[in-house]
Amino acid sequence: MTRQTDVVVVGGGQAGLAAGYHLRRRGLGLVILDADAAPGGAWQHMWDSLHLFSPAEHSSLPGRLMPAQAGETYPGAGHVVEYLADYEKRYDLPVQQGTRVDAVRRDGDRLLVEADAGTWRARAVISATGTWSRPFLPAVPGRSVFTGRQPHTVNYRRPADFAGQRVVVVGGGNSGAQIAADLALDGDVEVTWVTRRPPRFLPDDIDGRALFDVATARRRALDAGRTDTGGVASLGDIVAVPPVRAARDAGLLTARPMFAQLTATGVRWADGSQSSADVVVWCTGFRPALAHLAPLNLRGPRGHIPTDGTRAVGEPRLHLLGYGDWTSPASATLIGVGRTARDAAREIAGLA
Repeated sequence: MTRQTDVVVVGGGQAGLAAGYHLRRRGLGLVILDADAAPGGAWQHMWDSLHLFSPAEHSSLPGRLMPAQAGETYPGAGHVVEYLADYEKRYDLPVQQGTRVDAVRRDGDRLLVEADAGTWRARAVISATGTWSRPFLPAVPGRSVFTGRQPHTVNYRRPADFAGQRVVVVGGGNSGAQIAADLALDGDVEVTWVTRRPPRFLPDDIDGRALFDVATARRRALDAGRTDTGGVASLGDIVAVPPVRAARDAGLLTARPMFAQLTATGVRWADGSQSSADVVVWCTGFRPALAHLAPLNLRGPRGHIPTDGTRAVGEPRLHLLGYGDWTSPASATLIGVGRTARDAAREIAGLA
């Protein structure tokens, strides 16, 4: 049986919930299909020590402030999961957990959403699947030869899982710095941090509040036709959260240049020397999880789906929400996704 609705939202994390909130306010019928078995989006899969960059009051979805976490200036991932689960209940959002969407197709004047739990026919679709389910692993020489473990950021949980081991952490972004710091501060792991270019730490007094302001200022400048300010990228790559500062200031977070290749038992450096390793942790980022949109044939030559704001240029009934600057600055953040969700809901409400 094919069910009918105004909008299908694919993904029930922070972007999907923000979309649901604004669609409800517009009086539109909707269903939110989420592949996870429980609420909380990607936050439920993060490592144990992860905390937000911003205080709770600056990390909220539309309509409801995130409550503070007792004893923490910057809430932990578990607190965010609790907040998102409460948000879903508070607004009675129709989230169908454990439902994987396989394909979105054109069906006359509607879009057909095919999932393992059935089929929906909708006026519009919002894709809010994020990137967590599609980790990126670079084509590094020797990766198939190395006999040790090679977890990605998505597999990392805690230093105890690496006790007594020699670990190489690869990646010069926030996840690489935070995981390297987490392991180094534990004291029972031998850590080597490697990056493709020297790490760029943001000033210690900058947190998520300042980053959101910078991203917003950049968007306003671009919209007004002024010179691109460079946004957050112009400031640096790594937010100096307390554990990162502690490891850095203790001399435990000094990056080495990227190795030349992996060997069976470790890494070979550019000068030909070698180091033994038991584990390589790839903190090398993610790609948008968009396989369900393949039947729409929207990708350009480099795999990118062109958008105007959140709306797909080649399919005006499709919006992409929460994938970062690609679909609006700060749209992959808790506080930033609300504005773009509001804009997408407004456009969808205006569809004939």
